[in-house]
Amino acid sequence: MPMRSAGRRLTLMTAAAAIGATLFAWPATESAQAFPPTPKQNVLNYLNSISGNHIVSGQHNKEPASAPGQYTQQVKDVTGQYPGLWGGDLMFASADVANRQRVVDQAKTEWANGSLVALTWHVCPPTGGSTCAFEGGVKSQISDAQFSQIVTAGTALNTAWKRRLDEVVPYLQQLKNAGVPVLFRPLHEMNESWNWWGNRPGTNGSARLYQITRDYLAGTKGLDNLIWVWNVQDNPAGGWSTYYPGNAYADVVSLDVWYKNHPSSADYQQLRNIAGNKPIALAEMGRMPTAALLDSQPRWAWFMMWSEQLRGNNTNAEIQTAYFLPRVLNQGEVTLP
Repeated sequence: MPMRSAGRRLTLMTAAAAIGATLFAWPATESAQAFPPTPKQNVLNYLNSISGNHIVSGQHNKEPASAPGQYTQQVKDVTGQYPGLWGGDLMFASADVANRQRVVDQAKTEWANGSLVALTWHVCPPTGGSTCAFEGGVKSQISDAQFSQIVTAGTALNTAWKRRLDEVVPYLQQLKNAGVPVLFRPLHEMNESWNWWGNRPGTNGSARLYQITRDYLAGTKGLDNLIWVWNVQDNPAGGWSTYYPGNAYADVVSLDVWYKNHPSSADYQQLRNIAGNKPIALAEMGRMPTAALLDSQPRWAWFMMWSEQLRGNNTNAEIQTAYFLPRVLNQGEVTLP
């Protein structure tokens, strides 16, 4: 795909005028700097370097896998900018799993155009087939005995889990071969009960499954391009640290914000306490961040708006305002060391 252009940042005055205007001519553009093949540590170093002063804009692209850039394009339609981070999913439904190559190709294109790449995986349980529905599949429950088998080496379900991981190895390997670091967020929202892998605190619970997953993909399969993003939802029950797999397993600590519009100061502090010196991120949001939020919680390294929530839950003016905040870095403004 051809290289995109990234618009020069508007001044705050221009942005304010643009938001109120009925007709708006986007400013002159300049070519985005393509990212070369890059070790994952360079991305982590970059995220640490902007922590406290800037935040990368991000947009998720959910199913269908046949259109893995559709919501990112909506950002461009509204703001004249592409996000600094593209988010995709390795998917679960048969039609989308069959189109995983489209997702990987989009990831390569986004990286080449100067955006960071993030992948989530709504994975089907190893108690069933490789593809599944969301309801009754990804969103399902398995027994304590079944979960115990999954996290116990040598059992049938532990082996089935590793075979499930094997299904995405060729796609992740392509990204490694292309020199694309991936902000990889498996087993997300593990403090929630809607998914089969979640709501199991403690050392032999959801965190253990995360450890097994990293050991297998990064260790056994050698996927050293994966940046491991650990994730919880802003569940008011708290206790997020009881799901943490440990500093050796998480590269980034992230929060999905769904119980409220924006993370509270207590949410921010709870996540910072877990992360220590690691980068922290807003991995899913339904409402655009505001200047007040980013000024009061400056350590977030990126935010990622969830697919249809972009326009379904935000006005064009709110989207434009967020993308032109001084702190926010869009495609063409992300500069890796």
